[in-house]
Amino acid sequence: MMNRRQMLTTTAAGTAAMLLPSLSHAQAYPSVQEVLFDSEIPVLGNVVGDVTIAEYFDYQCPYCKRGHDDLLDLVREDGKVRLVMKDWPIFGGASVYAASLVLAAGDDYEAGLNALMATPGRLSRDEVDEALADAGLDATALYGRFEKDRPRVDGILSRNTAQARAFGFSGTPVYIVGTKIYRGAIDRAAMIEAIATARES
Repeated sequence: MMNRRQMLTTTAAGTAAMLLPSLSHAQAYPSVQEVLFDSEIPVLGNVVGDVTIAEYFDYQCPYCKRGHDDLLDLVREDGKVRLVMKDWPIFGGASVYAASLVLAAGDDYEAGLNALMATPGRLSRDEVDEALADAGLDATALYGRFEKDRPRVDGILSRNTAQARAFGFSGTPVYIVGTKIYRGAIDRAAMIEAIATARES
């Protein structure tokens, strides 16, 4: 049974939103700290921003890709938003491969992320390599970094997957803005509203 902090609400854009469960439910749900402030996941935007957006995504998800540039533009324009991309590779081996290489990319993380999010559709491993090469990144070298960094990268993917399952997510994208969950693609106006709502709470 849902308590008041878990009740569904609806935004003006009609997107269902749910508050993150309170920390008192830690035995059943991941905490806000675990979800939004995983120290092993790179942060985009303002690292000390007043609102955090976490996106559970897959590099083969067309809705994730379609909204990516708008999300980055909004984060840049706002100037006070932390953005955490939560790899949740649900579309198979190529998604796991892509996530593993980009998470191991270090200073090249954002370049790798953006290169793969700009691809048009489903991906093979070769297409992942080609997209990264077009961004000036060597997939073989990145795989070597991944092999050395495998415990951290595998840990991130495992934690993200466990969180998604705990919250009952059924697909990508899912956005968490502040402490509200927004399931599915949302447009720019709805994201602006979500950020404003997070600041008011």
